Amino acid sequence: MEHQNKKNQNNESKGGEHKLNRRSVLKGLAGLPVAGIFSYELFKKVSYENQNKSSFLKELDLENISAPAALEPAKNGDLIRVGMIGFGERAVALAKALGFLHPENTARRIKMGYLDDWLAQADLNVAITGICEVFDQRAQEGLEIAASEFRPGGGQPSGLPVKRYASYKEMLADKDIDAVVIATPDHHHARISIEAAKAGKHVYCEKSPAIREDELFELYETVKSSGIVYQLGHQISKNAVFQQARDIIQKNILGKITLIETTTNRNTASGAWIRHLDKDGNPKPGDTGSIDWDQWLGDRPKVPFSIDRFYNWTKWFDYDLGMLGQLFTHEFDAINQLLHVGIPKTAMTSGGLYYWKDNREIPDLLHSVFEYPEKDLTLIYSACLASSRNRGRVIMGNDASMELGGSLQVTVDHDSNRFSEQLKKGVISPSEPMLSINPNSGRVDAVTSATAKYYEQRGLSTTRIGDIKMDVTHLHMKEWIDCIRGGGTPAGNIERAFEEGVTILMAQKSYLEERKVEWDAVNRKII
Repeated sequence: MEHQNKKNQNNESKGGEHKLNRRSVLKGLAGLPVAGIFSYELFKKVSYENQNKSSFLKELDLENISAPAALEPAKNGDLIRVGMIGFGERAVALAKALGFLHPENTARRIKMGYLDDWLAQADLNVAITGICEVFDQRAQEGLEIAASEFRPGGGQPSGLPVKRYASYKEMLADKDIDAVVIATPDHHHARISIEAAKAGKHVYCEKSPAIREDELFELYETVKSSGIVYQLGHQISKNAVFQQARDIIQKNILGKITLIETTTNRNTASGAWIRHLDKDGNPKPGDTGSIDWDQWLGDRPKVPFSIDRFYNWTKWFDYDLGMLGQLFTHEFDAINQLLHVGIPKTAMTSGGLYYWKDNREIPDLLHSVFEYPEKDLTLIYSACLASSRNRGRVIMGNDASMELGGSLQVTVDHDSNRFSEQLKKGVISPSEPMLSINPNSGRVDAVTSATAKYYEQRGLSTTRIGDIKMDVTHLHMKEWIDCIRGGGTPAGNIERAFEEGVTILMAQKSYLEERKVEWDAVNRKII
């Protein structure tokens, strides 16, 4: 009898829960009796399916994939004096990640209510004490940002003066500079990094590490023998959802991974690196009176000053590798950080100038195929500058595939043997993700430009730590600073930079020579 009473009580309890839900649902559907009954049955079905899926994810140990809940403070140590070499748009973002905003930007963010997340950044205890920039206007902006006294994380200004250097060589010769951030056009990256390492300065360098083979090898050997901390500017590994993707892969949820497809689609003039005009169509500022053109060219062929080349340098091979250097580098780093694919055995690239009929050399449509026969793996990169269709970044295994960007979805394969029973029972479906993680769900932020939206979609802009929206570049620079103070190896170290450099140079060589190229691992050269 007692057992029966308890059973009745449980049934009543369950029934009460159902009645409560039913009442809530029916109340919301009042006036639509037929649709209401149908919706309630659908509600029960969805709830049942969700319970089954939840149990299934628990069996796979996917129910509670960890993500950082709080930002760790920066490691203790002496003040680090940083010199900024190159101060264009990206350098402004890097300075912000270090804890420096222009006073006007600070005021604007306060007015718009966008400052709290920046204030939550860790105090890195650094001072920007040097600016080296060939364009007077940008140099002045850099000086004003470096001299700002408003700090995140409860930090205090150092009180040190900020100096403008006439050349990077002058900055590297200054014993009062401990580390440099290199944010110049790509054709300067390797040379300045090499000379900085020789001068004993720690280096944070934007991608690409090098655009010529001889410079890449010299960079690698110099940094390896220098003892400095080198960090390449790829920040995706600091995104929480990226770390969750790593956990999923380590749990072997995808099965054997044989194909990875990475893509880029853009369909704007700015996205195609046409950036020398303002919003009214007028040329942006800059001339030979305000820009040191010879220093900007460096060791590249001497050409007359051109506002087009100054702002749109990505269009020419003398200064960059186009989509391979600007965009595929992020894709390769994401995959290499997750799977440690390293240098491919072969690379084959095709493409052409199909849409942007201007004076550019770089292709606007490009496909590269990288083969890793020893890993049973193919990596594909496909890019287009005449379509904004989002094609994503997909890692394909024989049991499931993962689409990874600012969010993450895992979808079971229709013909998976491992999950065949759950597919047959309808617990999971190949037509919808069995697991979705979207840290920014329900949070709409002020991402305005097409380029900013692209980087947000790829997980390259912000992440969530606890309830704080955090700049992943800040986390990447924090790792660099922590390693300078406390030792250790950052994610974008010289080994990863070398692997990336060889891979993009293989793809570039293949495109220019219209043939498949190969990496000779014994003699360490591209053939």
